Amino acid sequence: MKEIKYFIEFIVIITLLIVMKVFGLKISLLVSSFIFKNIGPLFRSKKILYRNLSLALPNIDKAKQNEIIEKMWINYGKIFSEYVFIKNFRHDSKFSKKIMIENQEELEKIKLQKKPVIFISGHFSNFELMAMHLEKSNINLAAVYRPLNNMFLNPLMERIRKKYICKKQIKKGISGTKELLKEFKNGTSIALMIDQRVSEGIKSELFGQKALTTTIPAQFIKKFDTAVVPIYIERLIDDTFQLKILNAVKFSRNETTSDITNKLNKILEKMIMSNPDQWIWTHNRWKV
Repeated sequence: MKEIKYFIEFIVIITLLIVMKVFGLKISLLVSSFIFKNIGPLFRSKKILYRNLSLALPNIDKAKQNEIIEKMWINYGKIFSEYVFIKNFRHDSKFSKKIMIENQEELEKIKLQKKPVIFISGHFSNFELMAMHLEKSNINLAAVYRPLNNMFLNPLMERIRKKYICKKQIKKGISGTKELLKEFKNGTSIALMIDQRVSEGIKSELFGQKALTTTIPAQFIKKFDTAVVPIYIERLIDDTFQLKILNAVKFSRNETTSDITNKLNKILEKMIMSNPDQWIWTHNRWKV
């Protein structure tokens, strides 16, 4: 039964993507954001959304919660339509100009030092453009990803990511961590999202609530004394992007895994608070 559902979902999505390709980016952004704003809430639990917002932002009222949720769905829709044009963002200078970079100098330092680092971020705006930019900047990079549940869509998504976003894609999980270790020892920097719930993580503070969080950055810091470079992307009002590369953060190897992970979550919190309607609130982040 699940296979039939996934196949129907696959056909619908492929049809939409083909139609959007014909429309072009500008119209596709409008159409896709309208669809997601109206259809998206039917497929995701409103209960989880409101619970997440209440836990993270307890001082906002219902009207503000609704505003954040609506804008989040609009952004979701825009990301969806941008996958059709991801090749253009990679190779077309007209599309590349839509991404303004802040603190590119930090990447130049990393290349000169010839030591791999850990890039951390979350699911903000069009998050795929971050790893794309790092690789385009000639950073030797491996990106951690979570395969889609849909077995028909996942091969397509993996192909898009490997061809246009980051060639080295490593699946989240224990086997993926071993591959990351191997790549890192060979001089490859790692890019990963630290905002998703991971069963093999530890309960770390996020907005004052315990949330299962990956310990990969902390493990690499303690083992290799590596630096962490936070990156953030924001969609601007005209659907251009501001990609911010923060300065490298150094931790002591003597700090505990828990302390390092808590500090990284504090960095993530600041990113979320800078523009909460561009973070994906649909994940069951504080699941007990």
